[in-house]
Amino acid sequence: MKNKTTTSLLMGLLAVSLAASPCYASTQQKITDTQNAQQENQQKLDDAQSRINSLESKKDDLEGYLQELNQQLGDLEENLQEIQTKSDETQKTLEKLEKELEAAKEKEAQQYNDMKLRIQYMYENAEGSYVVMLLESNSISDFLSQAENMSQITNYDRDMLEEYKKTTEEIQEKEASIQEEQQELEELKQQSLDKQDEIYEVVKTTNLQIQDYEGQISQEEGNAEKLMAQIESQKDTINSLIKQQKDEEAAQIQAQRQAEAAAEQQQAASESSQSSQENTQTTTSSSSSSSESSSGSQESQSSDSGSGNTYLGRFRLTGYCPCTQCCGKSDGITASGTQATAGRTVAMGGVPLGTKLMINGTIYTVEDRGTSYGHVDIFFNTHGEALQFGSGYADVYQVN
Repeated sequence: MKNKTTTSLLMGLLAVSLAASPCYASTQQKITDTQNAQQENQQKLDDAQSRINSLESKKDDLEGYLQELNQQLGDLEENLQEIQTKSDETQKTLEKLEKELEAAKEKEAQQYNDMKLRIQYMYENAEGSYVVMLLESNSISDFLSQAENMSQITNYDRDMLEEYKKTTEEIQEKEASIQEEQQELEELKQQSLDKQDEIYEVVKTTNLQIQDYEGQISQEEGNAEKLMAQIESQKDTINSLIKQQKDEEAAQIQAQRQAEAAAEQQQAASESSQSSQENTQTTTSSSSSSSESSSGSQESQSSDSGSGNTYLGRFRLTGYCPCTQCCGKSDGITASGTQATAGRTVAMGGVPLGTKLMINGTIYTVEDRGTSYGHVDIFFNTHGEALQFGSGYADVYQVN
């Protein structure tokens, strides 16, 4: 009788296990398929981010080059202003020289005409003039003195004429030099303008290239956002599937525990029945008491410690701290906005923030993310404490 009862219970446990296995396998396949799709999208996201980084680098290089071009344009503009200032000054000098040259030419012409008149007069009246001078002179020395004066006047006219000619030539030379300088300035001005036009074309081309890169970056960022949304959705799906799998595991474990408890109860009842065959009434009463005890035991197994907490399953446990290595930042602010606190804060996906979990008798609050459902990351104050905690597994209950 005892062997028959034990065999029946084992067959019952096997039936429970076989009934749960197909569901578990189906859920696991869905998890695997979704994880593979997530990894594929993550690879696409990494490739997109790599392209974005490359485009950003090229865009930054072009923007740096554009700054250099703008600096060159600024330098050319200043150079043009300097050339224009010199050109204006040269033009004023040239206009002044032209006036001086005109005045010098007029004086030269006037002096030349005056000299011609005097020479003409002296030659036409030379005979009479000298006779008059001789007659009017008081002495030979007086006559010679007057003749010398006439000679000096003639020499003066010639000297002045030569001086005016020299002045005119000097002014003409200066004018030619200024005109040459003005021509050089005009050539420099034209070269600077041509260089400006050339740089403007390069600036235009560079701006178009930058706009093209910005368009490509915008497109890649749009693709990246779509991929991130898909990845987040797949994370939620994976967490939901893992939760479903864990719920199935928890239900299976609960069923096995209840079956084991029932087997122990029935085995105890069978042994009690065999030892008290003399009293049928007592045996019947003992069997009834055993049935009530079994029912009470099953109710106790369906919740933890009689507190009404829901058994979630056997979860993986790890530790983390508020360092950049663990969190990528060091402010200790959780995803829920609270300050992470040792002995209270844990991270896990798949459940609402604020969910209470009981692990090894300690009640924690899900205040952070970073792990999938079924993996609880427990907060510690230091990295050393987190490393010392290591990794393990424990039964996890949701506090209702």
